Amino acid sequence: MHDKGRATYYVQAQIADLDSNDFMVDTGSGYLTINEQTLSALQERKQAQYVKELRAVLANGSELVIPIYTIDRLRIGGCTLRNVEAAVFPGRTRQILGLSALNKAAPFTFSIDPPELVLSNCARSREALSAQPALAEATAPAVSSGNGAGTGPLRR
Repeated sequence: MHDKGRATYYVQAQIADLDSNDFMVDTGSGYLTINEQTLSALQERKQAQYVKELRAVLANGSELVIPIYTIDRLRIGGCTLRNVEAAVFPGRTRQILGLSALNKAAPFTFSIDPPELVLSNCARSREALSAQPALAEATAPAVSSGNGAGTGPLRR
């Protein structure tokens, strides 16, 4: 079954001390995925450690051998996750917030209407994040601290 008409949702996240980037929220992905460009920047700063290689089966059914690294720190809003495993995909592929990160913040809730990602088990506090549909034309929703007060918009 394949539905190309569905919207995709993104949140801002910061890996280690790199600039924040958009990550597509994908609860069907077993791993946080980063691209080779991000890995290179992390390796220059000694903020990623090689763990192993995996044979991954992609959504289209093809197989790919990919390296897995442990990332020192991932910040999503006010939520900091440590020692998150990340799969590294070739080139400048889209980065994905998958289950290796989301499970560290479990229990988590992802809703579509309104678009929101709620992370519970964070280093500092409970955090609610508004996810932005890729097809949205309106102003991006605000990132929420869980108390109803927005702290700033998400980027596309």
